[in-house]
Amino acid sequence: MEKEKIKVGVVGYGVIGQRLADGVAKQGDMELVGIADVAPTLSVRALAERGMPYDLYCSIDDTSALEKAGIPIKGKLVDLLEKVDIVLDATGAGIGAKNKELYQKYNVKAIFQGGEKNEVADVFFHGYANFEKGVGSDFLKLTSCNTTGLIRAAECIDSKVGLEKLAITIIRRVADPGDYHRGLTNALQVDKAPSHQAEDLMSIMPHVDATGILVHTPVTHGHIITVVATPKEDITKDQLLELFQNHPRIRVVRLEDGFLGNASLFRYARDLGNMRGDMYEIAVWEETIVKSGKDIMFAINIPQEAVVIPETIDGIRAALNMQITREEGTSLTNKYLGMK
Repeated sequence: MEKEKIKVGVVGYGVIGQRLADGVAKQGDMELVGIADVAPTLSVRALAERGMPYDLYCSIDDTSALEKAGIPIKGKLVDLLEKVDIVLDATGAGIGAKNKELYQKYNVKAIFQGGEKNEVADVFFHGYANFEKGVGSDFLKLTSCNTTGLIRAAECIDSKVGLEKLAITIIRRVADPGDYHRGLTNALQVDKAPSHQAEDLMSIMPHVDATGILVHTPVTHGHIITVVATPKEDITKDQLLELFQNHPRIRVVRLEDGFLGNASLFRYARDLGNMRGDMYEIAVWEETIVKSGKDIMFAINIPQEAVVIPETIDGIRAALNMQITREEGTSLTNKYLGMK
């Protein structure tokens, strides 16, 4: 007899929510019951024009805006909560914390995105770094896109040779493609150090001494992080390259092959036929891996719109005890997402 699939709902169908919905729909042991949103945004309108592949529920009592736009709805958010085992909350910062009361009322577990404060969850979660801590938890919170990708690279080194220190510089895109709320700009902006991404990494990997600087840049397609890592054991460039090449969520690319920067990777993802030009993997440029004494330096690309999707799905597996070890949980997520 086939095992019943875990039932999942996505609340907030924006940049992350629509990608979470697609990611869950690919999981052979999960069922996407529906999504919830409040208004006929462009994402929701596009969903309707595609024939409503996912059932839509209205997150608020007033459904008039959706109805006026001719968007078919299946019911209210509470109707969705009565049907699911877990919710992926991809609403704006602060809204998820308010929604938590409703999730508790309906006895539904939830996973929140990086914009929420850490207090909203029982565990600050990353699929590779602390999967086991999330097992059986009612509420998990994901790390931000930059922190998610950074931890992947850091954990890849730490799990093999140990990691003492990490120093990073984040070259951060100012907004997602299509966003206008940041305005038009022709400037770089430096944040006060240390960056929250370094501090967030230490809260999940407390044995690593991390610090960093962040620079906002007027681009939209991805962040780039330069990393100076101090491993506990000496590691050569070739050895690190092999570690990265064997990691399912890290793509090794070369400047020599035409991967000149963030835009090259975004275009390559589109040429691969990936929905919206999404890429789940972070990328490491082979030619940026250099040694300086015991330290080793490299640069990674963070595809900010899609990078957190695999780790969020890991969270479902952990919270609902679908798998209880990192190896089992992440490997299934990788399999269903089609990662190497």
